[in-house]
Amino acid sequence: MTIQNRDAFLDKLANSLGRPRITEGVVRPKWSLSPQWDVYEGYSKDELVDVLEKQCKSIHTNFKKTDQNGLADLLKEVIKSHDGNKVIAVNDKRNAEYGVDVVYGDLRSEGKDVRLWDWTIGKENQVFSEQADIGITFSDITLAESGTLTLFNDKDNGRSISLLPRVHIAIIPKSTMVPRMTQAVKQIHEANQRGQDVSSCVSFISGPSNSADIEMNLIVGVHGPVESTYIVVDDK
Repeated sequence: MTIQNRDAFLDKLANSLGRPRITEGVVRPKWSLSPQWDVYEGYSKDELVDVLEKQCKSIHTNFKKTDQNGLADLLKEVIKSHDGNKVIAVNDKRNAEYGVDVVYGDLRSEGKDVRLWDWTIGKENQVFSEQADIGITFSDITLAESGTLTLFNDKDNGRSISLLPRVHIAIIPKSTMVPRMTQAVKQIHEANQRGQDVSSCVSFISGPSNSADIEMNLIVGVHGPVESTYIVVDDK
């Protein structure tokens, strides 16, 4: 994708501000206070997991912890508890790394309809996601303060997986924990600066959808999953 008419647009904007365009010598200001870096500064990954667990209560999200050896059994348990007969999941190399592909195979042998996102079939992925009981994703960066998942959506990880099924299950490697949005955005920016491929669509998701009317009567699951479960996996 190329940028069209950028210079003309910026020239017009500068003229509207009554000054010439600044094309060089721009220096990032140094602020005397940067409180955004102080929240949970110095917390270990385990301490951040504790913060996340507490926040999950506020965002109406089920919280569970395990290690890689226990993930398969726990995931099966969670899927069963949500009556997961139709499941859509990301097509991710971590499925094999974390033994999740074995879980999917076992579910299929039990007659469950388990599918991985397949970009070659296009719209069919979304249609199935609308009908699915459960969508399963991996969190790429996890914000402890707000209980927020960061998902790098691409051709193997469609947004519909976390948006359309009745239940969203997020597998959270403990190594992805950061204090808050400040560190998440910094991580994404630095990856881009290093020339790494960064998803053009990044989703930030904090539990199931929540909506409140003018009287602040909270309703969960109005425009997205009715329930969410976070599974933190000790991946050290």
